[in-house]
Amino acid sequence: MNRTVFVYVFDTMADWEIGFLTAELNSGRYFRKDVSPIKVVTLGVEKNYITTMGGLRILPDIDLKECNIKETDALILPGGETWMETNHQLIISLVKQCIEKNIIVAAICGATMALAQNGLLDSRSHTSNDLGYLKMMCPNYTGENHYIQQSAITDGKLITATGIAPLEFTLHVLKTLDVILPEALDAWYNLYITHEQKYLYKLNIS
Repeated sequence: MNRTVFVYVFDTMADWEIGFLTAELNSGRYFRKDVSPIKVVTLGVEKNYITTMGGLRILPDIDLKECNIKETDALILPGGETWMETNHQLIISLVKQCIEKNIIVAAICGATMALAQNGLLDSRSHTSNDLGYLKMMCPNYTGENHYIQQSAITDGKLITATGIAPLEFTLHVLKTLDVILPEALDAWYNLYITHEQKYLYKLNIS
């Protein structure tokens, strides 16, 4: 089964928030042997160069008109400084379609605010950078009763995370994609959290 993970890229994108995730998805170095490689595709509103918060220039592989996302795929929404601007409404429309079709959507940091502002978190368990800030910045948000103060939350195929938890974000996405055995995924996470070399030798479980 060929699967594609679409990564939305835009000016001011917080590149470090998805660095762990894209590296593991693109390399597939710890994937189960029965899992087909995953194609990572950068997606822009238009096919023009964007500049990340880290100063990297990225030319999206495709634009929204070319995006044909399937039920087995996933859509990744990194954080950034412009999520509350109207130029992201086109990607929000795609997010709504993905949620309706039960396609994996993973949002971190500022991206969670855009989902909140557009009513996509009102009835699902979720997290963000801070509940008070979310309510202040997103006047349309009414999902306070579903907010959970954790680094990352998975509710079905919807994943949300705070911007200071790229490791936990990656863990939840990889777990939902089911491409790495649970024991190996636990070892991967613990290696980066504890820095203990013993976990390195547990990674090549397949």
